Amino acid sequence: MAGATIDHMVSVTLIIAVLLLSFGIYNQILASAVAYERNRQVAMKAVDLIDTICLCPGDPADWGQSDSAPSGFGLQDPESAGYVLSPFSIMRLLSSGGEMVYYPKTGMWYNNVSMNEGGYLLTPISDCVNYTTVAELLGVNGSYGFQLSIAPTLSVSVSRVNVNPLKFKVEVRGPGLAVSGASLNYFLYRAVVNPEEDYPLIETLSGTSQTDSAGLAFLEFPTIDGSKYAYSIIVYAHVGGLVGVGYYSYVTLQKNHIIPFVEDFEEGRVILAHSWDVHSFPPPVGALHYNATFLLLTEEFELRPVQIANSSGLVNYGEGKPYGRVQIPTSEAGILLVTYRWGNRYGTAMIPWGISTLGVSVTFGGDPSGYEWVATELRQVTVNEMSYQVKLAVWSLED
Repeated sequence: MAGATIDHMVSVTLIIAVLLLSFGIYNQILASAVAYERNRQVAMKAVDLIDTICLCPGDPADWGQSDSAPSGFGLQDPESAGYVLSPFSIMRLLSSGGEMVYYPKTGMWYNNVSMNEGGYLLTPISDCVNYTTVAELLGVNGSYGFQLSIAPTLSVSVSRVNVNPLKFKVEVRGPGLAVSGASLNYFLYRAVVNPEEDYPLIETLSGTSQTDSAGLAFLEFPTIDGSKYAYSIIVYAHVGGLVGVGYYSYVTLQKNHIIPFVEDFEEGRVILAHSWDVHSFPPPVGALHYNATFLLLTEEFELRPVQIANSSGLVNYGEGKPYGRVQIPTSEAGILLVTYRWGNRYGTAMIPWGISTLGVSVTFGGDPSGYEWVATELRQVTVNEMSYQVKLAVWSLED
């Protein structure tokens, strides 16, 4: 009798153990199923969002070329179809990176998109579209977070390897590899003495080349001593339907620079500020005479100069005339090129009108680090004929 009781108790214990083990396995399966479904929803939302962003121009369709806030969000070029983005709408995104810049003469803060030396993209924060606004327009505020990265597909690096004669190395790379056989169109702009006026003239030298099997090319200007001139060189690379751009700038001034700020998207107004008024530095400080032109990028990868109003003048500092102002065409993407001088020293500054003309990268949105599951989607797009890659990272805020 006692043996039967013991056998019964053992059987019950085994049954309970099996049931507990089964419940544990079932809970794990259920938790995995729930996690899978949640992650699947995040992945589907990433697909939906990136196609909405890339295949819709927003409302109004030309919001990128105005100063008003959009009532619907999208980055597609309103004059194109498919994965073609507006270079102007991207300019109005409030970048996640870069230190904001305050300009006391206007009393405004500016979004600072990081660029190489001599290149500037400073846009008024009050006219930029921020992350919260876009999340609300996309209908994901409070439910999903996202980060949008827009970067050139081709990386074109330009560096100076010799001063006299002036010589540059150009390196073209695709995603993870060197690009051989890329055709290059290059344009060197240097500031030279104007015998009749105080502002400098802009001299242009251009040519073509091609990268070797290592993705390299060397551009030499045998008659130029690169230590005596201020200049900017812009190089466009194109291969197999992909197009990229890189640039390099050199100035002979120290501290006394012209810094361009976008004043108005709709009117195409750009402020030319003295660097001393942006961040004061010890003397000597001097007024700067400038000469500006707008370079229009053509379909043949040529930069065609376009005359603009108030193209030359004087930028003072401190008291007196606070800054220069130029107005550029707003309907076409291009580059505002400014040469300036103080005494016998010169400098150049460039600002892209539309991110693509100088290969600007933009990161917009939240920070995905720390989230357990982040879905990513990639799209190959063009921005004013330049090749870009859009990456969208999406995560759930309801975990």
